[in-house]
Amino acid sequence: MDLFQPLIDHISKKIPLTEDEVKEFISHFKVTKIKKRQFIIQPDFIPRYRNYVVKGSFRAYVVADKGEEYTIQLAVEDWWISDYNSYIFQQPASMFVVAMEDSIILQIDYESEQHLKSANHKYETFFRKMAESSVAAMQRRLISNHTKTAEERFEEFEKKYPVIAQRIPQYVLASFLGMTTQYLSKLRNIRVSRKS
Repeated sequence: MDLFQPLIDHISKKIPLTEDEVKEFISHFKVTKIKKRQFIIQPDFIPRYRNYVVKGSFRAYVVADKGEEYTIQLAVEDWWISDYNSYIFQQPASMFVVAMEDSIILQIDYESEQHLKSANHKYETFFRKMAESSVAAMQRRLISNHTKTAEERFEEFEKKYPVIAQRIPQYVLASFLGMTTQYLSKLRNIRVSRKS
């Protein structure tokens, strides 16, 4: 499999590029293989890359003072992940980003991204559209966290991402949805009993 093809398909959904522009764009990415439980970003280090997931899954999380972990972002195939605040402003990270499975990512470094943006307005449009989608998704999640019950958030996630809901560890999903693992387990058991 051409590891760059998923990225090429992903880009073409957002902006029309010529063949030469596609080649120029993807030439700034490098293929990186990541083992399960390997960190690609850790607090206090400046994130150098924006990461596109070709294969595998990742979790971005923060650790509170008392040691509780809060999952901020998930990423599977055809999704992007980084500590965006730190990456965009090139300042030390506040999050951990770790692989939940053996994974393959395509990475673009900060300087290359800036070069692409200044070289061609189409590339800048691509990154702008990505940023807009990301902000909109984050806002939807914030609103959901403030206005919906834990059960509603779980049902919404399971309906929208059924494969991911089954694929990622239960404690990660619980943390992402803002509930305890025990409560998520209880919700799942209720769902099973309703179906039987």
